[in-house]
Amino acid sequence: MNAPVPIFMYHSIAEAPNEATRALSVAPEAFAEQMTLLGDLGCTPISTAELARSWRSGGPLPRRPVLVTFDDGYEGVHRHALPVLAKHGFAATLFVSTGWLRGAYDTGGALDEMLDWDQVRELADADVEIGGHSHTHPQLDQLTDDALRFEVLRCKEIVADELGTRPVSFAYPYGYSSRRVRQMVREAGFGQSLAVGNSLARRRQGPYALRRVTVRRSTGIDEFEQLAEGRAIARIFARDRALTKGYAMVRRARQARRKAIRSRV
Repeated sequence: MNAPVPIFMYHSIAEAPNEATRALSVAPEAFAEQMTLLGDLGCTPISTAELARSWRSGGPLPRRPVLVTFDDGYEGVHRHALPVLAKHGFAATLFVSTGWLRGAYDTGGALDEMLDWDQVRELADADVEIGGHSHTHPQLDQLTDDALRFEVLRCKEIVADELGTRPVSFAYPYGYSSRRVRQMVREAGFGQSLAVGNSLARRRQGPYALRRVTVRRSTGIDEFEQLAEGRAIARIFARDRALTKGYAMVRRARQARRKAIRSRV
């Protein structure tokens, strides 16, 4: 029950991604190979809500649980990932930035071709949990309280209106959060939220800071197997962690300057 769980973070699944999404865009054939490997390893993909519910209640999890998650809402999740998930009978979670999806709420900030709401509904009908990922995909911890509240609540409201059920899971854009952001997500009614961290998810992280591992276009099948088995993760993401620590210092300094400026206004 308390064993760590790999949570895979995908973005785009595309044959020919643009430059903005290429690094985090997995080729369809690679995604299919990765899902086949999970099946061969005896892994059981579950939803974000199911993992959090089990860890809250102390209830059992299936054998070798893993999570397959997608951020943002790229069209290839429907075109390429959904048939593979359906073939294996795998659950997954899609975290949508509502202002990036095609349709009435589109703010024009999307990086590549996105899902429309009919496709999101088809995914939901196929055992894909639909979660929130903000409205316009900003760095939430850099926002004012009012802007933060808008991003979280607007996303929740749109998903609830379009699907008829309110989302219960959230993922922080870029993985960035803070105590203030996590509190806002909780107050908005989300029961759990995912960060990045590039390590395994553990119950002690708490429901609003569960960590994920990034799957990139460059992630080979041997490396993916190591991630699925929880091996060599610190080595695989050593460079990422060093860069993250340095950037975190820069972002904290920027945030402190913004606070100082606002306090003088």
